[in-house]
Amino acid sequence: MTKTNPGNFFEDFTLGQVIEHATPRTVTDGDRAVYGAIYPTRFALPSSAEFAKACGLPQAPVEEPIGFHIAFGKTVPDVSLNAVANLGYAECRFRRPVLTGDTLSTSSEVIGLKQNSNGKTGVVYVRSTATNQHGDVAIDWVRWVMVHKRDADAPAPDPVVPELAASVAAEDLIVPDGLDFTGYDFVAAGEPYRWGDYEVGEKIDHVDGVTLSEAEHMMATRLWQNTAKVHFNTEARPDGKRLVYGGHIISMARALSFNGLANAQLIAAVNAGAHTAPAFAGDTVYAWSEVLDKAETAAPGVGALRLRLVATKGRDESMTLRGEDGKYAAGVLLDLDIWVLIPV
Repeated sequence: MTKTNPGNFFEDFTLGQVIEHATPRTVTDGDRAVYGAIYPTRFALPSSAEFAKACGLPQAPVEEPIGFHIAFGKTVPDVSLNAVANLGYAECRFRRPVLTGDTLSTSSEVIGLKQNSNGKTGVVYVRSTATNQHGDVAIDWVRWVMVHKRDADAPAPDPVVPELAASVAAEDLIVPDGLDFTGYDFVAAGEPYRWGDYEVGEKIDHVDGVTLSEAEHMMATRLWQNTAKVHFNTEARPDGKRLVYGGHIISMARALSFNGLANAQLIAAVNAGAHTAPAFAGDTVYAWSEVLDKAETAAPGVGALRLRLVATKGRDESMTLRGEDGKYAAGVLLDLDIWVLIPV
């Protein structure tokens, strides 16, 4: 009897199935340090304990993508080890800051299944929940992933595609307890722009670019204990290339967005997200943002901006998301719709 785990294929999933993922993961200052070494992030609140305390938090949280990637990585051996690609995200809320010393555990429920027309793959929809050592929910989200079938002749399940919210409603955003931006230090943060300086429809070219390397993208993916074969094994794809983990592009785009959005200190929610094209080592990633909406919060001095954060292969000064045919423009790698918290 084999004792190794080949991962789940499309026909192994059933609607309503609940999976408790292995290997709880304790967040350390090492995660923060390696994250800062790989991505050009400079947001003051997760970088400075003193800045965080001045904003009413007991300590500096780690950046939201760190918690998300750790929690996401737990799901990979069970959900996407045999994936063709991770396709998208929805209804993601950061319910409490993730702190060093927190231990995250993740579970997932299968909420949708749909075999593709080629009969060789199918799309699996899961709702995943990450809890800390106290049993408190830290992050929850929906994602959908295209997974290989083990047997192309296996019968297709009845298709179920879940109805997902187009966005997290502004009134449902969760502001961390104690967050207070009334005494916000704009000099320390690096830019003077606040909530009122941004207008709906405004686009911001973040200017800077970073060329992806094989070593860094695999190091980042290993850091989150993401074991998907396509990120490491050149034999896992017909083209012989290692696919860059989509979360690596998310983190890169978020870090690049500092230039123009330095005061967008915390991500409150991910409304939707799509990895629109594959990325590989040697590609140079740039980013731009569009302001989609604005909202007030009940927290003192804290406002919310809804942003479309777009990562591109090569710089697109025209900041074009879609062509005239309605399809994503050439070079677009990521289309991420997020809420961020910013001083008013």
